[in-house]
Amino acid sequence: MKFALSIVASTLLVGTAAFVWMKASPAPVEMSKDEKIARGAYLVRLGGCADCHTPKIMTGKGLVDDENRAFSGHPADLELPPAQLGDGPWGAATAGMTAWAGPWGVSYAANLTADHSTGLFSEETFIAAMRTGKKRGIGRDILPPMQWQPLAAASDADLKAIYAFLRSVPAVHNSVPEPKPPVSQSAATSAPTRGAIAQGYPRGF
Repeated sequence: MKFALSIVASTLLVGTAAFVWMKASPAPVEMSKDEKIARGAYLVRLGGCADCHTPKIMTGKGLVDDENRAFSGHPADLELPPAQLGDGPWGAATAGMTAWAGPWGVSYAANLTADHSTGLFSEETFIAAMRTGKKRGIGRDILPPMQWQPLAAASDADLKAIYAFLRSVPAVHNSVPEPKPPVSQSAATSAPTRGAIAQGYPRGF
């Protein structure tokens, strides 16, 4: 009996201590809006996101980011013809680094600004896309060279910070062209129609 009472007392003591510890432990501190944006800016800079998502301008020192179009994606008026890369694991990029061609076809960097019709979607959808590698979390595969896999392992807090920073970037209205599926060498010699090129490839990443 004494042994049983001892077990009960010990259990109550441990439970009480755990309750006190939980009550005393501070809850995780939610970042302020400015802190979230600053964290997102750091992560975006670390990941080199502007390398592909910001159009470039040529200067005497080479290509530099066009700050007036930061994170606005591939320019709407620069749609590329089908790439003729031949056989093999080849790939090519435009001089501005916003469009890429490879075995997957031609892909364009998305508009990540806050423009309501051509830019970034909701925070929930952004996180779903990064977690799944699917457009809006439910659509087609996100195309190369977008490296979503490292972002899939990021914390929700970091993904929300990245989203907050991108939402803070000035909105740029820029409707990125549709990606193009791959074509064979023989098919590449004849220019397909715009509708045929875009078939099955929604706009965006």
